[in-house]
Amino acid sequence: MTDLLASIQSPAALRALSRAELRRLADEVRACVLENVSRTGGHLSSNLGTVELTIALHYVFDTPNDRIVWDVGHQTYPHKILTGRREAMPTLRQWQGLSGFPKRDESPYDTFGTAHSSTSISAALGMALASRIKGEKRHAIAVIGDGAMTAGEAFEALNNAGVYDDLPFLVVLNDNDMSISPPVGALNQYLTRLMSGQFYSAGKESVRQLLRNAPAPMRELAHRLEEHAKAIVQPTGTMFEEFGFNYLGPIDGHDLDALIPALENIKALRGPQFLHVVTRKGRGYKLAEADPVLYHGPGKFNPSEGIRPAAPGTASPKTYTQVFGEWLCDAAAADARVVGITPAMREGSGLVAFEKRFPERYYDVGIAEQHAVTFAGGLATEGLKPVVAIYSTFLQRGYDQLIHDVALQNLPVVFAIDRGGLVGADGATHAGAYDMAYLRCIPNMVVMAPADENECRQMLQTALGIDGPSAVRYPRGAGPGVATQSGLSTLPVGRAQTRRQSGAPAGRRVAILAFGSMVALAEQVAEEFDASVLNMRFVKPLDEAAVLGAARSHDLVVTLEEGAVMGGAGTACVEALNASGVQANVLQLGLPDTYIDQGTPAQQLASVGLDKPGIIASIRRAMAERLGGKVESVAPASSAPSPAPSRA
Repeated sequence: MTDLLASIQSPAALRALSRAELRRLADEVRACVLENVSRTGGHLSSNLGTVELTIALHYVFDTPNDRIVWDVGHQTYPHKILTGRREAMPTLRQWQGLSGFPKRDESPYDTFGTAHSSTSISAALGMALASRIKGEKRHAIAVIGDGAMTAGEAFEALNNAGVYDDLPFLVVLNDNDMSISPPVGALNQYLTRLMSGQFYSAGKESVRQLLRNAPAPMRELAHRLEEHAKAIVQPTGTMFEEFGFNYLGPIDGHDLDALIPALENIKALRGPQFLHVVTRKGRGYKLAEADPVLYHGPGKFNPSEGIRPAAPGTASPKTYTQVFGEWLCDAAAADARVVGITPAMREGSGLVAFEKRFPERYYDVGIAEQHAVTFAGGLATEGLKPVVAIYSTFLQRGYDQLIHDVALQNLPVVFAIDRGGLVGADGATHAGAYDMAYLRCIPNMVVMAPADENECRQMLQTALGIDGPSAVRYPRGAGPGVATQSGLSTLPVGRAQTRRQSGAPAGRRVAILAFGSMVALAEQVAEEFDASVLNMRFVKPLDEAAVLGAARSHDLVVTLEEGAVMGGAGTACVEALNASGVQANVLQLGLPDTYIDQGTPAQQLASVGLDKPGIIASIRRAMAERLGGKVESVAPASSAPSPAPSRA
């Protein structure tokens, strides 16, 4: 750690540095990002690409009085380093450590919590207008990536913001998917400085005043001439000008000598401004520059060696994402009507192989979850079999379309929902806590949760054969290690599976009704109580006969799910019991009514009592309170009973 970076505890100290010192600081910040991410894991390529932009914004604007909103927020590690959190960076994405995204209760410099895409312009506009209502003078800046600009919310916000022609509001487009050749780049930087300067701005205003009383055709001609002049060197700017913004750029987002003067000039201008900067993902670390996708969100690695492939013979367990990707390829090979759709999550959702094998049936629609869902509905109306590969937390963004455009019309769209349940280091913003609750209340939906890898494959194939909307929700990472079959077999819809039959005495019989990722854990817990275990498989339609049978033959029914307990799968079991008039002692265990911060999945589950000790303790308390007497282990001294034959 050098003295320069160590001396920066806030942006105020940053503003005292010379331009030469800022360039040296950028190198040190970049090294700090690389050092820490290599030890903790996290987002790397995006953060290496925003170092100079972060420095320039904090150098020019009076943060935190001036508000900066970082879209998505996975590129804010330099921001955290420069706003008093450098020493805490080793705790990044760790239990009770720094979040990997902006978080309002972590720092006053984190003005808005972000982690999902395309929210920054809306939020920053709200801040700007709130300041005007309160009579406070401050700038609001939204920093948004070119990928995030594909989402509809970003354009809705631009459309709204452009009407406020006196608002101190800036949108910075961080474009890291294109490059500018040196001659064009130099010309654009010169023109950006020229058109963001006071001389140009004053001249433009003077001409506007002169033409104020001129005939309408003359005013229109002057406006057209200005537009065409700018379009010669800024062809992408015309669209943003039409939204009411003053477009400037593109400029090199790694050149502080270009960034800082442009931002200083913009700061003095009136009305909505749009600055287009071009950056490079992975900047300063050659391996990340060469493969920014591989280094987008790496785990721990040695920076001097980079991410190394696994040694021969040390293959990692198959993840649910891989199971999905293999199934989709096999299903598409067997049925030419199968189409794969992703909202900009090809790698994360396991569609790389599918794109290569079936490019004509692969659609990446960009960060546009609403469009992805309705687009799938349109395909389904024409007899195709669309499969939408989407994270649980992102499907929330297309909920209205899921109801109105797919389920209401009973269209056969398959939703392969990845990251169901807790997701570890990405924390509360990416947790798939709500899908079972928000899906099961939708008419026509079939909702499944696999207990293992092979069951996941079977459920996906089952979903493909359902003449209506269906969803298979599966967790992040690897399953219990069950081998997947090569065929395309299905499961009977709405049927649970008995995994273990209780041999406990009357008055102490416990039945655990487990959903999805909790089945394997339920089998471990069952040993403590000689309990029955049902792998429920279907959240909807629920196997009501299995639920009623368990309630009638057991003294305590425990529902277990890695999802929101309020309105979730356990609630479905309680509803079935109430509807049938069956009285039962029911203990619902699931994710509580709170947000769970980043950490390892084991730490997250333990924090809410969903690990083995926590579940055992909850069942013991329930037995003591509802069945009476002190409850110790009631499992027989000999080995546990063999599982009963499966109902499936």
